[in-house]
Amino acid sequence: MYRKNARKDYLNLAKCKKRTKKKIRKAIKQQLQYIRRDLGYIDMFVLANGVVLTEKQAKRLTVIKELYEQQKYMYDNNVHSVKDRIVSISQPYIRPIVRGKAKAPVEFGAKLDMSIDENGFAWLERLSFDAYNEADVLISAIER
Repeated sequence: MYRKNARKDYLNLAKCKKRTKKKIRKAIKQQLQYIRRDLGYIDMFVLANGVVLTEKQAKRLTVIKELYEQQKYMYDNNVHSVKDRIVSISQPYIRPIVRGKAKAPVEFGAKLDMSIDENGFAWLERLSFDAYNEADVLISAIER
């Protein structure tokens, strides 16, 4: 409903040369209010008209609501991180992994550990979208 207003408010901050903490918090609050209002409209529309969402639409709406809750929590508690933070609406299981590399300090996607046995076969030791300590996997791989 307020897509043009939301875009205008976002661009006002994005084009600003000096973004103070106060301006950023105000812009985040505005964007959260737009999302809350639109989610309310969607819920009312679904209930009032008896619309049945497809499985994909329902899943996407659930992810958007969870993302909204995470952003609201970070705004209310004045923090910059939350457990299992969603960074992609289409792939909510992907997590950012801080690698400390010069080219890209943060990477996205699966983290995996592989080993090769004496016969030349590759074994997948662990596959996870969350960051984990490789030392634990190394010990179990060596023992195996």
